[in-house]
Amino acid sequence: MTAYKSDLFFGSLTGNGRVLVVDDEPDIRRVVRLMLEKAGYEVLEAEDGQAAIEVINTGENRLMLDAVVCDMRMPKINGVEAMAYFRDHFPHVPLVVLTGFPDTEMAVSSMRHGVVDYLVKPVDGERLKSAVGLAMKRRETAWR
Repeated sequence: MTAYKSDLFFGSLTGNGRVLVVDDEPDIRRVVRLMLEKAGYEVLEAEDGQAAIEVINTGENRLMLDAVVCDMRMPKINGVEAMAYFRDHFPHVPLVVLTGFPDTEMAVSSMRHGVVDYLVKPVDGERLKSAVGLAMKRRETAWR
């Protein structure tokens, strides 16, 4: 297995970065993963907030994760709770919401709490790539 080297530390040697996709629907995760991999991102997956917290705390992920794309309504630990955990423990990792239940109040609240973008399923591939690209730029500037 080859070692992953984050673009943050190693420039453009490793593709566009590492993204964690958190969604309880396997088909959604697969489609999002395929769209992001096609755009050059390495993608990790988690089926709910609890699994996402385990993934981000595993191995080098706590240092090498560049962005999180997270659903809101999931079993165990939902997206709101998971994103609060990410903000508290990994404030340098930008967050993108991807939800099937659009809610204006939730969108405004999420954006006020630092979420880069609030996307509604089914998401257009270009819109998703644009949101993740913006998240990567925010991560880059956070480290400067």
